[in-house]
Amino acid sequence: MPTLVAHPTLGWRPAPRATDASRALLRCGVLAGPVYVGLALAQALTRPGFDLRRHDISLLANGSLGWIQIGNFVVSGLLVIAAAIGMRRVLPSGRGRTWGPLLVGLYGACIALAGVFVADPGAGFPSGTPAAANTMTWHGALHLLCAAVGFLALIAACCVFAQRFAAEGRPRWAGYSAATGAVFFVTFFGSVILSGSGVNTGLSVLGLWIAVLLGWSWLSTVSARGVAA
Repeated sequence: MPTLVAHPTLGWRPAPRATDASRALLRCGVLAGPVYVGLALAQALTRPGFDLRRHDISLLANGSLGWIQIGNFVVSGLLVIAAAIGMRRVLPSGRGRTWGPLLVGLYGACIALAGVFVADPGAGFPSGTPAAANTMTWHGALHLLCAAVGFLALIAACCVFAQRFAAEGRPRWAGYSAATGAVFFVTFFGSVILSGSGVNTGLSVLGLWIAVLLGWSWLSTVSARGVAA
């Protein structure tokens, strides 16, 4: 068990050797977002038939090059899990110390499982898929379930950290976390409603992209704050 040393602003923290390891874990959280978004965008701009205005990221897991996005899901999820472990190790006692990292870890696990359970082809992608294809397989259903649970976990994590930052007297961080959770909730579930109703597919996909970018940005920023602490 590591020796504990006093920290002037954060209470009791692990000894230097353990702290270095914790910071390495948190850096995984800093990298997770750029890795996920970078790989997704690179594929979206180069895969034949993929249209950013109509297709969501999950569809990239289909086709002969689908293994790239599958790997993106799994690797990014594992990076988030590592960050959650780092958060648990560096957070001093107080509100959200347990639930914050647990919810972030659940999000990471769901992202990784979303790669294991591949989304069904649809909206004409990959090429040759009927535009109106609506058949759902068991792995497609589990992919949607993992996405819903993971996104709810991330939204809840934003709320938990918002409460913790508020209790620490950090209103800007609290507001940032709360706003991220609120906008994420509206954009993601709003896009799901639009997609189900078939009203505006382009607006639905835009909502998903906004939610994804917000969530990953928040995770990278909070992880970076832990690294710098």
